Amino acid sequence: MDSRYYDTLKHADVEEPIDLWFYRPMGFRLALLGEKYGWTPNLISVVSIFLGIGAGCLFYPADWRLNLLGMVLLVMADICDSADGQLARMTNQFSRLGRILDGASGDVWFFCIYVSISLRLMPEWGWLIWVLSLSAGYCHSTQAALADYYRQFHLFFVKGKSGSELDDSSQVDEEYRNLKFSEAPLYKVFLWFYRNYTRSQESSTPNMQAFRQKLRSQEVNPQMYASFIEQSRPLMKYCNALTFNCRAITLFISLMLGMPWLYFMVELTVGDILYLYLWRKHETICARFSAEQ
Repeated sequence: MDSRYYDTLKHADVEEPIDLWFYRPMGFRLALLGEKYGWTPNLISVVSIFLGIGAGCLFYPADWRLNLLGMVLLVMADICDSADGQLARMTNQFSRLGRILDGASGDVWFFCIYVSISLRLMPEWGWLIWVLSLSAGYCHSTQAALADYYRQFHLFFVKGKSGSELDDSSQVDEEYRNLKFSEAPLYKVFLWFYRNYTRSQESSTPNMQAFRQKLRSQEVNPQMYASFIEQSRPLMKYCNALTFNCRAITLFISLMLGMPWLYFMVELTVGDILYLYLWRKHETICARFSAEQ
């Protein structure tokens, strides 16, 4: 393995075993290919979006062979999703657009997956399936947003600002307001969605925002940083459980059992329990640190 491979990883605290075993090595090989041929990380992100759309469409037929092919495409989409970030770290091609595309890719994949499964189950479930899928989709989006936010906050402490993609909605809003629609219409639309996304992350984590404000207003305390990392680290496994790999495994099992509705039920039960536990623990930790003198 190329010695640069380890520089493309985020950090051991937030890397999942499946990623380290499969997705990161495969993503790195694709990133090397991209570096050789001059591909940009954003190009790979767009490819991942189309692969994810194709995967979602293949979950509509009640045919395990096509569903299995859809899972293969979904795995390929996630390899691309890993590769775009690795290529960005290899070539120092970081941008807010890249951050937005990287986050939006998973949303597009699962939007197509939810719609396809709902259409597939309509003859049996009727319109009730849309109530179930919309509820599960809402829970999915809030769970994923919180998990990503906490992971980026943890990376901010262990690797600093340059090693984290932690954003501030006020900065995103300033960029949005200063950008004229005529200059970059599509990017303006992306910024609008991303601004709302970061605002929702901040509004759901008041104690974390108080802690962030404290960090802005005082000198860095290395002991406090080390203490926060120690308390935050055990929560990263719960963040990881709310990201792609666990969802993909649950989806695969549900499809192979011929019960795709089971995936929605897991989102509404296990996913929400993890979400509430993670939110409560992290907010408690942040409240403790923001109250310390």
